[in-house]
Amino acid sequence: MAEKRDYYEILGLKKGAAEADIKKAFRKLAMQYHPDKNPGDKKAEEKFKEVNEAYGILSDPQKKERYDRFGHAGVDPNAGFGGGAGFGGAGGGFEDIFGDLFGGMFGGGSSARKRNGPRKGQDVQKDLRISFEEAAFGTKKQIQLSRYALCDECGGSGAAKGSSKIKCANCGGSGEVRTQQRTPFGQFVNVSPCPKCGGAGEVIENPCKKCGGTGRIRKEITISVDIPAGVDNNSVISLKGQGEPGTHNGPDGDLYVVISVAPHKLFQRNGTDLQLDIPITFTQAALGDTIIVPTLEEKVSYKVPPGTQPNTTFRLKGKGIRSLRSGKNGDLYVTVVLEIPTKLSNEEKKLLKKLDEAAKQENSHEAYAKRKKFTDAMKDLFH
Repeated sequence: MAEKRDYYEILGLKKGAAEADIKKAFRKLAMQYHPDKNPGDKKAEEKFKEVNEAYGILSDPQKKERYDRFGHAGVDPNAGFGGGAGFGGAGGGFEDIFGDLFGGMFGGGSSARKRNGPRKGQDVQKDLRISFEEAAFGTKKQIQLSRYALCDECGGSGAAKGSSKIKCANCGGSGEVRTQQRTPFGQFVNVSPCPKCGGAGEVIENPCKKCGGTGRIRKEITISVDIPAGVDNNSVISLKGQGEPGTHNGPDGDLYVVISVAPHKLFQRNGTDLQLDIPITFTQAALGDTIIVPTLEEKVSYKVPPGTQPNTTFRLKGKGIRSLRSGKNGDLYVTVVLEIPTKLSNEEKKLLKKLDEAAKQENSHEAYAKRKKFTDAMKDLFH
């Protein structure tokens, strides 16, 4: 299967192009490849569909933001982001997009009919900050969310109890009005939404007092979110049907919870691996010792071998973060940092001097030669 082309590339734009540039590029290409201008040309038809798909994503601010961050995965319904054409509640096909820009001059009333059909509600994004440990082990969070819900007084119809919507007299219930228009390409029928009913085909004579005829009211709700072990910064958890309510009996939108993780006082994270710096003394490094190493779950013992050099790193297998995909834990990498005392007693100074003298006497000729070579190089550098 061929790799999907970049939407900006399809429209001949650079990433992050402005809304006006996106619309201008789409107008030009849609006019060029429209089937009415290229009857029987399958390649032009495919180009037209490709251009409309790109515009369908980049013309919607929410979809465009997801695409700019995650690429095709951010708008792919099979990639775990709940995206695709439904992301942001746009729905509909390329006829809707083209009709919005060109006033329906290239066809009948398909846009208006779809406007009256079921439409998915808007998706909602919520940022959630969790602790380092919560990200590592998983948790359950209660989040507060302000969103629209169907009015419980009118059931979402917008009409007061005991009344109902009636057919729009201006458009006869079709939701659209038609006018003749002359263009450089000939005379076309211009189909546009009815200004009285907004394309719905129905009007409300007696609006619901609670929602003012909108059929929706804003509510503060609490939603429980299960955070799986292993999430990281910018992980996205989708909750189907927890977004804004749909229209015309369409499905509700989805809720996307974007995770941010607070830093840890000791550990640094690199994917599923952890990094930890732990101080040891000169004596521990020289003679070796058993040290206590903290992990996210427990404290473990580790034997530092004699002669360990500063900044040596050793690995504790399986002591990292669980992978969201494989379920296996990463590793913990521990770097030993030599701790040099800043204050010494006279007795400690004497002992260190004796140790240094003993080391000088026991050093091999090779070690002495290396030290002399370094000293000579220092003299050359500063003289």
